[in-house]
Amino acid sequence: MVKPVVAFGDPVLKAEAQEIEKGHKGLESLIDDMWETMYSAEGVGIAAPQVGESIRMFVVDGTPFGEDDDVCNGFKRVMINPVIFDPSSDHSSMEEGCLSIPGIRESVSRPNKINVEYFNEDWELKEEHLTGIAARIVQHEYDHLDGILITDHITAVKRRLLHGKLRDIGLGKVSVDYRMRLPKGKVR
Repeated sequence: MVKPVVAFGDPVLKAEAQEIEKGHKGLESLIDDMWETMYSAEGVGIAAPQVGESIRMFVVDGTPFGEDDDVCNGFKRVMINPVIFDPSSDHSSMEEGCLSIPGIRESVSRPNKINVEYFNEDWELKEEHLTGIAARIVQHEYDHLDGILITDHITAVKRRLLHGKLRDIGLGKVSVDYRMRLPKGKVR
């Protein structure tokens, strides 16, 4: 089932998500819903808080970036309780967007390489070394689990300049091709 994407301004997006245990009720269904929601909104990743669930899980599919970055070919993962470690000291900036903040793209500096440990949907413990765009996608979604948005990576001046647009997103005054859940609980 396609769920509404939580819009900027909803407190669930700023909260630190909770770890989940094996056997978490409804997890398999939630994972299916997250895939459907992400693909419906034409995203490459979506975190559980973006569908209103404050748990440490996200899904990613970097396939759309496969032409630009070979690592993204076949890079489709469910990451439960992920932990990022040993980020590289070398960083690069790239413009990022977010399904919860439609119409806004900002340059975000992130480590070029990371290691990540997580459980997959079968509760198998995995560890991967990621580079390039795949590393960026995982870091973006991981930020959501800690209540961090792309707007937290920009200067205060830039945030002030975006204030009106961000307010409009929270009020539902934004044109998107997917359903959104607004901060006051309304769905549009």
